[in-house]
Amino acid sequence: MKAKAFDTRLFKRILKYTKPYQWRFNGVIIFAISLSVFAALRPYLLKQTVDSYIQPKDQNGLLMYITLMGIILLLEVFSQFFFVYWANWLGQDIVKDIRVKLFKHILSFRMKYFDLVPVGQLVTRSVSDIEAIARIFSQGLFMIISDLMKMLVVLIFMFYMNWKLTWIVIVAMPILVFITRIFQKKMQVAFEEVRTQIANMNSFVQERVTGMKIVQLFHREDIEAEKFRVINDKHNRAWIKTILYNSIFFPIADIISSLTLGFIVLYGGFHILEGDTSTTFGDLFSYTMFIGMLFNPLRQIADKFNEMQLGMIAANRVFDILDTQDQIQDTGTIEAPLFDGDIRFEEVRFGYIPNEEVIKGINLEVKASQTIAIVGSTGAGKSTIINLLNRFYEINSGSIFVDNHNIENYTLSSLRKQIAVVLQDVFLFADTIYNNITLNNPEITRDQVLAAAKKIGVHDFIMSLPDNYDFDVKERGVMLSSGQRQLIAFLRAYVSNPSILILDEATSSIDTYSEELIQRATETITKGRTSIVIAHRLATIVNADKIVVMDKGLIVEQGTHQELINQEKGYYKNLYDSQFSTSSSDTFL
Repeated sequence: MKAKAFDTRLFKRILKYTKPYQWRFNGVIIFAISLSVFAALRPYLLKQTVDSYIQPKDQNGLLMYITLMGIILLLEVFSQFFFVYWANWLGQDIVKDIRVKLFKHILSFRMKYFDLVPVGQLVTRSVSDIEAIARIFSQGLFMIISDLMKMLVVLIFMFYMNWKLTWIVIVAMPILVFITRIFQKKMQVAFEEVRTQIANMNSFVQERVTGMKIVQLFHREDIEAEKFRVINDKHNRAWIKTILYNSIFFPIADIISSLTLGFIVLYGGFHILEGDTSTTFGDLFSYTMFIGMLFNPLRQIADKFNEMQLGMIAANRVFDILDTQDQIQDTGTIEAPLFDGDIRFEEVRFGYIPNEEVIKGINLEVKASQTIAIVGSTGAGKSTIINLLNRFYEINSGSIFVDNHNIENYTLSSLRKQIAVVLQDVFLFADTIYNNITLNNPEITRDQVLAAAKKIGVHDFIMSLPDNYDFDVKERGVMLSSGQRQLIAFLRAYVSNPSILILDEATSSIDTYSEELIQRATETITKGRTSIVIAHRLATIVNADKIVVMDKGLIVEQGTHQELINQEKGYYKNLYDSQFSTSSSDTFL
């Protein structure tokens, strides 16, 4: 899609974020105007110094004007400091606000959104794209305003001092503007390609680092390195294109500037030699400075406009996410009381992909305080139950009830507050064990955590670690074994005191000691509350109140272990026999 040369609507939307900082915004504009005036005064004072004091050899007047120029220079430095400082400060405050708003918005998305959008892309939007927005103010907008103001004030001074010489400049300016416009369009497209390639690179690196074990286990280092080389080459070519345009543009701009200055010196010099008093040596001296003040901003506006355009492109991508309405519709009005724990699925249908259902009209009832186990082969739809009960995804049709109320009628926060989930792939944050247990919930005290840990038998294990509960588990809990991570997840679920508990058993092998602790923890935390166990090892669920067998999105059998094992040629019996015929209870489903 071809980008607009300048998206006015997008720019107005960005400017709305300056409202909380209006005084600073206005201050930057005032200092931009001050800079323009002070900068233009220096060449003007130089003309007066040359014509009125150097040529007449007036030393007192010369010292006075030199002092005045020094004062002007100090004021210019003062204005420059506050202009740059406030412009950057404003830009950082604005991106801080946008980043917080964006992250909160991302947190509200349904799981389906994260299934479709690469994590690296979201990281790019939240970090580097938002930083690019800051440059709209620090390197783009205010710099352009300052340069335009400087050019306007310089032209006013030039016309006032010598209108004949100024017309030479006026003739040259449209040529430079035309060339600037051509290269600005080309660089805009090139910079958009740069942003696209940066997002692609971030997504690729993030995914490969996350899956580094797979990369190394399957000896894919060389293959992935080659893929990265291709992506990196595309990124490199995109940047080289912008460098090429800059390399062509700036020499052309320098030539135009030098030719203009040459014509001014030639024209003015002839007039001075002919005795024309309307042109003086002071004019020639001052115009050499004026040309730089006029043409340098004019040629740099293209570069600054590109910085601004780069920020606009980034802002457009950020606003695309902010405009995405892919949240679970939290239309419920009932603040869920303490659940008894009755759960009912009625003709529930669901698919992650349109027209491909993974849950096909299931009916399931779980009584309060019951423990039920759901078993089935991979892809049967077992884990999808977790996602639907927590409303991570919206069902296609049917209804799910908790305590005889449709879960859509409960507020989302009050529903999820009473459901705890222990996933088979435990996620721990790069934080302490204690913070991973409480998730920084101020309602959970350290005494509660210690009591819960002792009750389910994990306190001794935690106390054996350096720093105990303050042990830093690092990213994704890599400092702990899979069994230890499971135990932390059990404790996290237990201290939240849920009415409904969902356990998705780990499919990875864990040591015997951890497995014994997990089994003991399971018995403790399921007692007295409705529990759903997504079972992968049938030996762990023989005592469940009810076992639900799923196959291809359907419930094919229900009953106790004994009832199902007595069904000759039953699905559960076949699963059970196939696991134990290998003489190993560690065969996973």
